[in-house]
Amino acid sequence: MAVLLDCKDLSFGYDGRLALTGLNFSVETGDRLCVVGENGSGKSTLLRGLLGLLPPAGGFLVKSAELKSGDIGYLPQEGPLQRDFPAAVGEVVLSGRQNRRGLRPFYTPADKAAAVEALDMLDLGGLKRSCFRELSGGQRRRVLLARSLCAAGKILLLDEPASGLDPVVQEGLYRILERINTELGITIIMVSHDIEGVLRFTAPIAGGGRAGNVLHLAGRQLFFGGAESYRESEPGGLFLGKHRRCEG
Repeated sequence: MAVLLDCKDLSFGYDGRLALTGLNFSVETGDRLCVVGENGSGKSTLLRGLLGLLPPAGGFLVKSAELKSGDIGYLPQEGPLQRDFPAAVGEVVLSGRQNRRGLRPFYTPADKAAAVEALDMLDLGGLKRSCFRELSGGQRRRVLLARSLCAAGKILLLDEPASGLDPVVQEGLYRILERINTELGITIIMVSHDIEGVLRFTAPIAGGGRAGNVLHLAGRQLFFGGAESYRESEPGGLFLGKHRRCEG
């Protein structure tokens, strides 16, 4: 598999202050990488860095020559502005192609076909003409995921995609992400506080699909590797134990 992103002693910071250091990991085509850690551990900083919105403060972030402008789709955490899009579902999803339009004033047939494919992948065809702000929370997340998928060529960056959803809707969202990964070959990098969901999502897929990886941050890289190794690691054991006590 081709390496799309390679981090070597990478660090990021703000105003001369380091916020995240010691990053040494790589992401290959078709990978599933889940980023975990406490609040303030550097997860959002990492996403900003991978998106090119924050320059490295040290080390190297090597991007494959295969990655072109517009190949990375991004789903941020949902905020009030996202919940109040005054547009139809189909228009919201199609807007994911804006970065690919360049100087063209109109969407192309290829743009429209990509939007239809994304709607179908997330089972949203029946809601194409529905008003976005009248949807349920789970439906809105699927629409915004379809918009990000419409933008993505090779990589999806997801910031807490399952946050605020009930367990049944969360599980459905993880199944959709698995399909996007396995059927479309899209690489997924996801930040999540749902540690049990992370471990299920990074486990080997039934039928022989390869496992994903977990990246644990605490202002620096504490762990990078497979789900089972993470369970047995010191940071993984402590993090899992803490979250299970909180849930209990």
